Amino acid sequence: MATDASTSIVVKNHIDVFWNEGMLKHDNGNGVFDSGMDPGFLDVLDKHPENSDRVKNIVSILKRAPISPYISWHLPTPALIPHLLSFHTPEYINELVEADKEGGKMLCVNTFLNPGSWDAALLAAGTTLSSMKHILDGNGKIAYALVRPPGHHAQPSQADGYCFLNNAGLAVQLALGSGCKKVAVIDIDVHYGNGTAEGFYRSNKVLTISLHMNHGSWGPSHPQNGTIDELGEGEGYGYNLNIPLPNGTGNNGYIYAFNELVVPSIHKFGPDMVVFVIGQDSSAFDPNGRQCLTMEGYRKIGRIVHGLATRHSDGRLLIVQEGGYHVTYAAYCVHATLEGVLNLPLPLLEDPIGYYPDDETFSVKVVQDIKKYRKDKLLL
Repeated sequence: MATDASTSIVVKNHIDVFWNEGMLKHDNGNGVFDSGMDPGFLDVLDKHPENSDRVKNIVSILKRAPISPYISWHLPTPALIPHLLSFHTPEYINELVEADKEGGKMLCVNTFLNPGSWDAALLAAGTTLSSMKHILDGNGKIAYALVRPPGHHAQPSQADGYCFLNNAGLAVQLALGSGCKKVAVIDIDVHYGNGTAEGFYRSNKVLTISLHMNHGSWGPSHPQNGTIDELGEGEGYGYNLNIPLPNGTGNNGYIYAFNELVVPSIHKFGPDMVVFVIGQDSSAFDPNGRQCLTMEGYRKIGRIVHGLATRHSDGRLLIVQEGGYHVTYAAYCVHATLEGVLNLPLPLLEDPIGYYPDDETFSVKVVQDIKKYRKDKLLL
């Protein structure tokens, strides 16, 4: 149980947050947005969007904002190399180890392993594994792995999209190896969770669901398109549900997609563990996305996921942090997401900037088309 030290109120419904400040040591440098490039004619360069400031604000809002009485803090330890091999190939892990020994390298476009990055990545993986183990051991129902660098683009044999190790994928493997028979992954980061999908593309034990901006492939490190016809292969056919949403989908469009596609698929699959992969880069003000969610949208999504976990996994829910690059608003959206996961009856925190016109007309049509496509193929 969590305790609010200022009021001595004991809160039964809480979230166990796993965090280690060593993850702040990963530094992607400066440049033109995420390129790392200095063209020589700009006086002020951007920090890479995946920088430590964004996570510092998530930590501080959870410690000092109204949700703080519902939070218990835990200090995780790094993953060891053998832990990583449940998802990643030995050759790929050796590549990362050697790159670190040599002082770092750009692994793919916009993804930089610099001094300190490998240690942070091991901490992120260890944090997520510690969070899952906390749930599996019966020490809590809801755990939040507050991690960076992110992980959902990392595939078994390559880095991608700011990601080195697939934190969520490692946690899923731990759950399966600890007696869970079916795991559902729900990913709301604005970009396709291609790495997680790839890792379980041939498995019928893991249902991977990704709601993302319809961005397609962005090069050799991200060959997947995130389209509705990427369904899985072999035994995994039908167990990958891609929901590519049009730009500007907004709160109502996301909730419609959840109710029409995500919820029925989860009910049919019947998982005994739910992993909720969150990225606030689908917000209305994020520099890396165009999906126009506000705090209220994240709050409603959190409530839906809470209901799914309550019904199917006895309330057991692992939350894994991914993107979210507006340094201040992303933290507010995390707060709202966790309010929803806690199923609180009223908002705890007002949205400071969240008014945004919301027209779901086009996204409703897209969702209906996806639903028809999967129904025609007799899929989940």
